[in-house]
Order: sequence, then C-alpha cells, then structure tokens
Amino acid sequence: MPEPKHRIRALHTATTVTVYQAYPPEIGLPAAQDGHFPAAWKRDRMTWIKPSFLWMMYRCGWAAKEGQETVLAIEITREGFEWALANACLAHYEHGLHPDRATWKRRLKRAPARVQWDPERDLHLRPLPHRSLQLGLSGEAAERYAEQWIVSIDDVTALAHAVRAQVRAGALEAARRLLPAERPYPAGDALLNHLRG
Repeated sequence: MPEPKHRIRALHTATTVTVYQAYPPEIGLPAAQDGHFPAAWKRDRMTWIKPSFLWMMYRCGWAAKEGQETVLAIEITREGFEWALANACLAHYEHGLHPDRATWKRRLKRAPARVQWDPERDLHLRPLPHRSLQLGLSGEAAERYAEQWIVSIDDVTALAHAVRAQVRAGALEAARRLLPAERPYPAGDALLNHLRG
C-alpha cells in the first residue's frame, strides 16, 4: 500500500515523540549534557523541529554542514507536539484550504507554529513521493518547547556518522537497521486537516 502524501512518521511512545535538530557544538553539546538549551539558544527566533531522521540528515548533510555538526534527538511530550499542530498554520497559501491569500497571511502572522511538508528522503537522501513534516515554532510555541515540552535530549551525531558510513559502503540493510524506528504517528484528521497542502 503506498504511503499517503501527508502523514507524520516518527519515533514515539504513548506519551512522547522524538524530533531532530542540528546545531553548532557550542549549543548542541551543552543541550545534550544538561537536558535543556543553553543561554546562547535564541528563543526569539523560529526553531524548526523534524520528526524524520533522514530528512534531518538531508538538511544537515549527515552532520557535516557548518553550524549543524551536532545532531540532537529531542524527546518532547505528545501533548506539546499536538498543541503545536493544533495552533499551526501551513507555511504556504493553499487554494481550497484557505478562503483567500489575505486570510492565510493573517493566520500565518498570528500562529505560533507553522508547518511545511517536504519530500521525505531515502538512505541516499533522494526525495521520495511522500512528504515529511517540518514544524516551525516561534513566540509562545518556542517558549513552551524550551521550558515545558522537552523530556530528554540526546546527541545522535555518532549515529548519523555510522549510518552514513554504512550507506557509503553500500551496506544499505545495515544502515536501515541503525535507523530510528519511525512509524505513523496517530494524528487524526482533526489535527491535520488544516495543515494538508
């Protein structure tokens, strides 16, 4: 059965969901060590969280891009994640979903979170036909994320390097076995209908 175009796939438990971010070591290393972001982390900027490990690898170049050398797996509460989805606006105007462009712009300006659906990636980081969720948090959402939602932060940079090494060696099955066990996240239509573009 083919993957639906818009579906959240994530490593999740009954109470948490894991998202990924990549940072320079001066932010990523203390965050992983202390379990919260250091003072250098900018709360007034939009921060993007990604439930897809391979999309994160595409974005950070397997932790090789400048300023993205430390990959973090951040376990957050499902309650917080779903609050962000419920209060999010799609990052682009979608005819038929939004009444008109002006209404969408007003919603986007007020929303503390925004959603993009970008092509999911395979082990070679090539785009797949189905989409992966990116969730941008700003204002109240970024504050809640940093202060209330985080359960744990793990440095998974070594995992990124290990998966990449297996892919480079042509050992795709071995690489696949290392990947986080992402599965469909039980977000119902009520949570996603206003975000499917």
